Amino acid sequence: MKRQPLRLALMRAEQVLAEAGIATPRVDAEVLAASVLGIERGKLLMHPMVEPTAVDELNALVERRTTREPLQHLLGVAALGPVTVAVGRGVFTPRPETELMVEWGLAQIAERPRPLVVDLCTGTAAIALAVATRRPDAVVHAVEADAAALTWARRNIAEHVESGGSPVTLHHADVRRPDLLLELESQVDLVLCNPPYVPDGAVLPPEVTDWDPRVAVFAGPDGLDVIRPVIAASAGLLRYGGAMAIEHDDTHGEVVPALLRRRKVLTDVAEHHDLAGRPRFATARRRSPATS
Repeated sequence: MKRQPLRLALMRAEQVLAEAGIATPRVDAEVLAASVLGIERGKLLMHPMVEPTAVDELNALVERRTTREPLQHLLGVAALGPVTVAVGRGVFTPRPETELMVEWGLAQIAERPRPLVVDLCTGTAAIALAVATRRPDAVVHAVEADAAALTWARRNIAEHVESGGSPVTLHHADVRRPDLLLELESQVDLVLCNPPYVPDGAVLPPEVTDWDPRVAVFAGPDGLDVIRPVIAASAGLLRYGGAMAIEHDDTHGEVVPALLRRRKVLTDVAEHHDLAGRPRFATARRRSPATS
């Protein structure tokens, strides 16, 4: 069969996705086409004609996307800052919004030699790997309770190390345990956490409810069942002057900072918004004895 115009294939894909109610049909069509061709999305125009097999593969992926299967699952990977991690069934897909929290955290340890960093509720280990990539000298620990997610974290950490990245220590543990990482108590420079935080009963897109593990999304009637113990654990792990950041639901813009302020050992509590102006993560610092 003759080669076919990529432009027409993309137009058809975009139309099918739009009719299925996909919010970003053109972007999704182009991202899937770039994946099929093994090129960057910005270089699609450099390939005006493609093999029929490539068009067939694109159409198959588009059909799966119309069922609201996440774009990242179709690609098999998701990006977070400087890293790309494998994703799929059984693990929460990292969101771009989390990059803001990671950048904030990296700024807190910019002048700290060989910082000790802990990523709680690590999931794919994307946050831990982003820190390890940007700060190869850092000693990074990642914690995950769910066995399925732990499998993905192990895989991503192994691939990171095999490609020359610095190691990340992975712990199979529940952040709600009172003895969490006791060996690191009062030593940690930075704690980052993107926990389950959606209130039970919240209405979410099918890409979330049908594909992300429920245990990684919902956290009780008010969405704070995991955030509360994470704050307690973080307060115990941090050294004097150490910093913490915790992502939360956009309805938590007041309550999470309030929970942080209740911990007498924490200070400099602040709320941060995402690029859309919604409350996204809260931060604090371990109070030093001189300011207690």
